[in-house]
Amino acid sequence: MSSSLASSSNLDGSDDTSPQQKQSKKPKYSRFTQQELPACKPLLTPGIVIGIFALVAVLFIPIGLASLSASEAVVEVIDRYDADCVPNDMHGKELDFIQNSSTNKTCTRRLTIPKTMKSPVHIYYELDNFYQNHRRYVKSRSDKQLLQPSKEAETKVCAPEGNTPDGKPIVPCGLIAWSLFNDTYQFSINSDSIQVNKKNIAWASDRSHKFSKDVYPKNFQKGALIGGGKLNESIPLSEQEDLIVWMRTAALPTFRKLYGRIEKDLNANEEITVVIENNYNTYSFGGQKKLVLSTATWIGGKNNFLGVAYLTVGGLCLSLVLAFIVLYLFKPRTLGDPSYLSWNRNPSASMD
Repeated sequence: MSSSLASSSNLDGSDDTSPQQKQSKKPKYSRFTQQELPACKPLLTPGIVIGIFALVAVLFIPIGLASLSASEAVVEVIDRYDADCVPNDMHGKELDFIQNSSTNKTCTRRLTIPKTMKSPVHIYYELDNFYQNHRRYVKSRSDKQLLQPSKEAETKVCAPEGNTPDGKPIVPCGLIAWSLFNDTYQFSINSDSIQVNKKNIAWASDRSHKFSKDVYPKNFQKGALIGGGKLNESIPLSEQEDLIVWMRTAALPTFRKLYGRIEKDLNANEEITVVIENNYNTYSFGGQKKLVLSTATWIGGKNNFLGVAYLTVGGLCLSLVLAFIVLYLFKPRTLGDPSYLSWNRNPSASMD
């Protein structure tokens, strides 16, 4: 009786499927949905592992040696002058000396060239213990103001160097521009002046896209606080390359920035006379100032880190190659059959 009722209900077209089965979103079977498409699944045999490490060692060790050789070919002359350029009677009173506008801050230094320096010879100033990466310092600038003359009044982000005491906007505003480095260097050999080329010392992208040729300095260094260097108000910001170099903030507290280039060779054992205007205040935060003369190679300036890093990785890979070869020769292990791996089975055969 019950079977006849069940058959009659089926004949009537009624469906006893549960609501959960009707709403199922299970996809139809395919090799794609079941992740059974062909894929590259290499077996890392001892031979392959040894070959990979050997290849890395063969590539990295020569690159490391070449990088170290190029770094050693760089000739540098470094002179720290912040302490020596303070008069003897002002030692211990450096802050009073640097903040007094009436004191003579001219300082003469003599540098001896250790090796021949081929042109161009790059001139850098190096500062230590200066945190240009401080969050409030980095944010204290108005990019819109630097690009558009109509936006010169947008100085909210530049406080406390946004406006003069009488409310006029400062262009360029902010702590970065306000703290512009203002030491100067004059070079000579045997009383013959050496010209310093200060063109194209900033990044071309900065000159073109961050500083406008239609924006000129206004009310700069006329705020309530005493700052660093001053700007020529008749020259647009795009041509104030010392400012552009300074406003590309450094990531570390010790950094170098390009001051200019000497476009002539400097011979070994030549003595260069440098007249320094020691204006920049590093004494208030315990910083250091250095003048750096440096040549450059294909790797850039003197930097052993890249070569040491390549040699370290290459040497480590070479050591692993030797260790794996010894293990493979004296304690070999039998490789398993890859056909037993789960991803290497025939799905149709396993279903049967």
